[in-house]
This record gives sequence, C-alpha cells and structure tokens, in this order.
Amino acid sequence: MKGDRVEIVVDAGDTTRTYEMVANRAGRRVETAVRRGVVEVSEVTRSGSVVRTARFMATRVLALVEQPVPREDASERRTAAE
Repeated sequence: MKGDRVEIVVDAGDTTRTYEMVANRAGRRVETAVRRGVVEVSEVTRSGSVVRTARFMATRVLALVEQPVPREDASERRTAAE
C-alpha cells in the first residue's frame, strides 16, 4: 500500500548507513526477502511486477525495520462513519 516503508541499517566499516525503501504510488507495496545470504527489498505493483530492488549482503545488515501503513478494518470504517 502507498506509504509502506522499510528501513535498512547497514554496517559500512567504521560507520553505519541507513537506506529507506518507500512505496510512493497507490497500489504498490514493499516486500522483503532473504535468499542465499542476500537481503532483497523490492517495491512491487498490484500485479506483482517489481519496480525497483535494493540488495544488501545479509552479513552487513544490522537492522531491517518494516513500517506498514496502518490499515482500517471494515468494522472501524463503519464506526467512524456513524
């Protein structure tokens, strides 16, 4: 969903670097996967097409923070409208 965010903190030797992947358009989401020692963060469309991808060595990743957009349930929408 638009606004989904993932922050990646990476060890860069003597310091740390923070990268951020954000789903900027409506209908897009951010997905993470860890495969064969690589952390992959991708922005994906509704149909499943990958728009962009960031890859990091898993041994260098210190933190992976997923921050989804708060979503409303159908029951919450009804009470807000009443």
